[in-house]
Amino acid sequence: MLAIIGGSGLSQLSNLPISRRQVVRTPYGEPSGALIFGAIGDHEVVFLARHGYGHTIPPHEINYRANLWALESVGATDVLAVATVGGIPSELGPGALVVPDQVIDYTHGRKSTYFDTSEKPVTHIDFTEPYCQTMRARCMKAVEAAGDCCIDGGVYAAVQGPRLESRAEIDRLARDGAAMVGMTCMPEAALARELNLCYATLAVVVNYAAGRGGNQHAIAFDEIAAVMERAMGRVRHILEHLVEVNDG
Repeated sequence: MLAIIGGSGLSQLSNLPISRRQVVRTPYGEPSGALIFGAIGDHEVVFLARHGYGHTIPPHEINYRANLWALESVGATDVLAVATVGGIPSELGPGALVVPDQVIDYTHGRKSTYFDTSEKPVTHIDFTEPYCQTMRARCMKAVEAAGDCCIDGGVYAAVQGPRLESRAEIDRLARDGAAMVGMTCMPEAALARELNLCYATLAVVVNYAAGRGGNQHAIAFDEIAAVMERAMGRVRHILEHLVEVNDG
């Protein structure tokens, strides 16, 4: 079953007829909200709003372990996470869509593994390729089927938040090779790998990062909402096609 994690701007799926809601209790506490089950076409989908359905949970307070565990516990095998990001290079301007292929983790203090108790053996996962290549390919096919365009690949810099970055910090991320900056990819991607979930991210660029594009001295927050609204309409259309290519 396909699970969709909605980020900022995607706290609900208007094109998902709801069949039921399920509150899931986990050994790791409460997920961000009830799981929403429905169907797109003939395909069952489960949806979870990462920040809560009222967008009240900041990135550093999200219970990522509970979220992924809850999705896996109800039968999800594939996960597409939608996330908003800031673009660093000039080609990643507002409205661009990206399917990242790498990540650098700059977060701290987040519960980032299921293997952290004395009752479980020390376990190391291979994170050479942090995103599931099968899900990445499916996402790219869905974008093409939707008649849209998307950048294939790029390094996602996961930062702590909730504040945005300084110009110097973005310069550092650029030197490190990052193409986009966001706050929620980690530890989400690593936890998905620990649960053997096929996980990928569809990143929506809603603004240039600090010191880039027209944001040389400040982020133009008043422009982000309009970009986000238009982009999430495209994302919903892509998701309709994603379920059709979900089985290959």
